[in-house]
Amino acid sequence: MATQPEVRSRLVGGFCLLALGAWILHSFLGLLIWAVVLALTTWPVYRWLQEGFRPSNAWSAVILTLLIGAIILLPLGYGLSKLIAEAQSLGQLLQEAQSSGLPAPDWLQTVPMAGNWARGQWDSALGTPDAAKDTLHSLGTGSALAYTKALASQILHRMAGFFITLLALFFLYRSGETLGRQILDSSRKLFGETGIRYTEHAVTAVRATVNGLVLVGLGEGLLLGVGYAVAGLSHPAMLGAITGVLAMVPFAAKPVFAGCALVLMAQGHVAAGVGLFVFGLAVLLVADNYVRPLLIGGSVKLPFLWTLLGIFGGVENFGLLGLFLGPTVMAVLISIWRDWLEEAARPG
Repeated sequence: MATQPEVRSRLVGGFCLLALGAWILHSFLGLLIWAVVLALTTWPVYRWLQEGFRPSNAWSAVILTLLIGAIILLPLGYGLSKLIAEAQSLGQLLQEAQSSGLPAPDWLQTVPMAGNWARGQWDSALGTPDAAKDTLHSLGTGSALAYTKALASQILHRMAGFFITLLALFFLYRSGETLGRQILDSSRKLFGETGIRYTEHAVTAVRATVNGLVLVGLGEGLLLGVGYAVAGLSHPAMLGAITGVLAMVPFAAKPVFAGCALVLMAQGHVAAGVGLFVFGLAVLLVADNYVRPLLIGGSVKLPFLWTLLGIFGGVENFGLLGLFLGPTVMAVLISIWRDWLEEAARPG
C-alpha cells in the first residue's frame, strides 16, 4: 500500500514527465491533432475496407492513408500548377506593360457611375510605358520576389508537416482499436462511466463537424462551380475549388461568388451576373441554414448558435484546426451542462 507522500511524488513526477513530453512535441501537436481528426472521421471507412476486402491491418492502413493523401494533394497540386501558369502569364503581361504600356480593357468604361474615373486611373497608372514603370517600381518588384521565395518556403514546410500527419495517421489506423480501448479505460478510471459517454460524445462531435463543414463546403463548391461554368466564367473548376474551401467556414464563400457576379456585370453580362448571384445566395441559404445545422447539431444535439460560436471561436484561437476543435469542445460542455441540470433536478 503506497503511502501518501509516495502517491504525491508519483503525481508530481508524472506531471513533470507529461509537461516535458508536451514541450518536446509542442511543434508537432497540431499535426498530431490533425491525424486524430482524420482518423476519427474516416474510421468507419477503415472498418468497411477491412470487412469488405479483408486485407491485413497494415495494408488497410497503407491503402487508406495513401488514398487520403491523394485526395488532399491532387487538388492542391492542380491549383499550384494553375497558379504557376497564371504567375507566368502575369510576368509576361508586366513585361509588355513596361515596354509598350497596358491599355485599359473595354469593359472598364462600362462600369456604372465610375467607368470614366476607373479608365482614367488605369491610363495614368499603366497606360504608357513610363507610367507602368513608375507604378511597378512603387509596388516593389524586390518585395514581390521576396514574398514568392517566402511562399515557396512555406509550401515546402507545409508539405513536410503533411507527411508527418500522414505518418501519424498510418499508425493510428494500425493501433486505433488498442488505443481506443486504452482511452476508454482511462476515462472510466478518471471520471467513471460518465467519462466514457463524454469521450464517445466528443468522437461523434468530430465526425458530425467534419460532415457538416467539409462535405457541405465541398457540395457548395461543386454546385457553384457548375454555376460559374454556366455563367461563362473562365477557370470554373478553380473558382469552384476556392469556393468549396472557403465554404467550410459558414458564410465565408459569399465574397467569392459575389465578386464573380460583379465581374460578369462589369463585363456587360448583367443577366448572367444577377443569375449567378441569386443562385449562390440560394445554395448558401439552404446549405448554411438547414443542411449544415442538421448534420452538426442534429448528431450531438448542439444548438446551431453554439455550433457557430464554437466554429468562429475555434478558428480565431486555433486557426483551421479550430473548425473541428471548437464545436467538439462546445458539444462536450453542453453535454456536461445537461447532465448537471438533470442531477440538480433529481429529488434529494
